[in-house]
Amino acid sequence: MARDADNRAQFRPDGHDGDHFLLTTVVGSYPKPKWLNRARDLSEDPDAKFDDDDLAEAHDDAARLITREHERAGLDTVVDGEMRREEMVEYFAERIPGYEFNGPVKVWGHNYFDKPSVVSEVEYDEPWLLEEFEFTADVASKPVKVPITGPYTLARWSFNEAYEDEAALAYDLADLVNREIEGLVDAGARYIQIDEPALATTPDDHAIVGESLERIVDGISEDVRIGLHVCYGDYSRIYPEINDFPIDEFDVELCNDGYQQIETFQEPDFEPDLGLGVVDVHEAKVEPVAEIKRNIKQGLKVVPPEKLTVSPDCGVKLLPREIAYQKIENLVTAAREIEGELDAGKLDVAPPQV
Repeated sequence: MARDADNRAQFRPDGHDGDHFLLTTVVGSYPKPKWLNRARDLSEDPDAKFDDDDLAEAHDDAARLITREHERAGLDTVVDGEMRREEMVEYFAERIPGYEFNGPVKVWGHNYFDKPSVVSEVEYDEPWLLEEFEFTADVASKPVKVPITGPYTLARWSFNEAYEDEAALAYDLADLVNREIEGLVDAGARYIQIDEPALATTPDDHAIVGESLERIVDGISEDVRIGLHVCYGDYSRIYPEINDFPIDEFDVELCNDGYQQIETFQEPDFEPDLGLGVVDVHEAKVEPVAEIKRNIKQGLKVVPPEKLTVSPDCGVKLLPREIAYQKIENLVTAAREIEGELDAGKLDVAPPQV
């Protein structure tokens, strides 16, 4: 079941006016500065005088820039925009003994994915995200959220050449994720997001995800906020089962289809906090504040304000950078205005859940 932990208040900014607080955040990825892509190209050019140290400096500069850009937009919790990551499976597979790469496979159109293979039992060698988190936390004045690709997606989006089935692989990977989170928590992390987009394509495997999450949170303090992000798909095929997941927050992509599925989460009562996408990451148009406020109110049909988190639908990395920034800035403005209307008693909200 949902962890029902009281770990939300720690993300409320000091001096936040008003009684109500809607937690604002982002899912993770953000457009990379064009010069960072150029730096990566130079690092791969044997004729360029640009080495790994130069690329590491470029990554640091970009992470510093985007973290502060998130803070400038007013977000309550920030990430570095995943400036060091190119693809959500490859990045982790490169760091997990037991994986190997054999070249890209075509996924759709002219797009290719360097799909890894699991060729032996997966192991935990060195921390995956510790340096990234410590750098971002040192730069940021706001709490830092850490997105991690979940074990089911890591298993499902790989070739399995070593395990009896994907479930067994996912469970071993979940144990590794648990070890990674333990190290991040020791370093001060208090907000972890597990990304499981593969669940949307194979929703009947929700029990595998549930068991993986049980392993992930084993021994993790309830002071640490655990979120699960699942984008797109037919949520009726995993609800109300997600109420049994040991998470604090379930983050969904609903803005893109106009909230046609919002009623899915109204019966039975939604148990974790709701992380609601309120700007569309597939549309390079900046939603006005008034529109985003209407989107936020969709979430208030499901949970009371004290259980609502607002974010973009998904990562915004494919948008033009200025568009991404304006969407996030308007998202924050809309959330603050909704808080004011709630304080003034101008909005009807879902009754508190027992």
